[in-house]
Amino acid sequence: MARHLITAAAQMGPIGRSETRIDTVRRLVAMMREAKARGCELVVFPELALTTFFPRWMIEDEAELDSFYEAEMPCAATMPLFDEAQRLGIGFNLGYAELVEEGGVKRRFNTSILVDASGRIIGKYRKVHLPGHDAPQAGRAFQHLEKRYFEPGDLGFPVFRGFGGVMGMAICNDRRWPETYRVMGLQGVDMVMLGYNTPFDHTGDEAVNSLTLFHNHLSMQAGAYQNATWVVGTAKCGTEEGSRMGGQSVIIAPSGEIVAQAVTVEDEVITAKCDLDMGRIYKETIFNFARHRRPEHYRLIVERTGAILPPEG
Repeated sequence: MARHLITAAAQMGPIGRSETRIDTVRRLVAMMREAKARGCELVVFPELALTTFFPRWMIEDEAELDSFYEAEMPCAATMPLFDEAQRLGIGFNLGYAELVEEGGVKRRFNTSILVDASGRIIGKYRKVHLPGHDAPQAGRAFQHLEKRYFEPGDLGFPVFRGFGGVMGMAICNDRRWPETYRVMGLQGVDMVMLGYNTPFDHTGDEAVNSLTLFHNHLSMQAGAYQNATWVVGTAKCGTEEGSRMGGQSVIIAPSGEIVAQAVTVEDEVITAKCDLDMGRIYKETIFNFARHRRPEHYRLIVERTGAILPPEG
């Protein structure tokens, strides 16, 4: 029996710094309803979908900084999204800033969750590959302080059983690192859900910045093909508080082909009927890890050449 999962990527336009959670959740609910009306069983929202991309600013007041995080999920502001998902019978993937307190110490993560059609959280992921800086950089119109406001995720790259398949999550910069997809690929992942907020000024080099959208798709398409998995990449985009962010949300097949793509930089729902068995032919032939992958030789090369991983930082 074929495993088809009708899936939506719910791209978001800008979220202003003054916009409330209530306003933002209303937008998410509206797109969830549109996705359900198209027959979708799962909707993927962006990274940090509840607030503006606050790491673009230096925020020194701790109370102000805390206001961008969620100390519990669901909370009062996000409960309408969970209630509507349960009412409609649709699952969702949501990115947000997570604040937890352990032993009197605050810990902050860039997090995403997977929620099933009953409104129950069945998976959590915390972003591993944090880009940017831990201190303000001179000469930048907008900072990129993810390393200041988050710590690297401590949950690894887990996969979760749900929606008739093996589901995985990643967030934004994770998409550029092949290890992200490979760790989940080794666990038999069928679909990777990946939200992002990507500014065009992130490198300081105009030639590189001009390739932002090309590199965005390149990394996700390669990850999908090399690991025989669907990838759903969902953006928060447009000009947000003066910062331009890339859109072009996509749904990518295990062949590496883009099967749906957003055409605006506003709230937009794109959908695809994803055959979760489509990756099987790739897993059994070209990317049959058990037959063709040779990790023992990778280690041997490192031992013989003395190659080492680059130092942290």
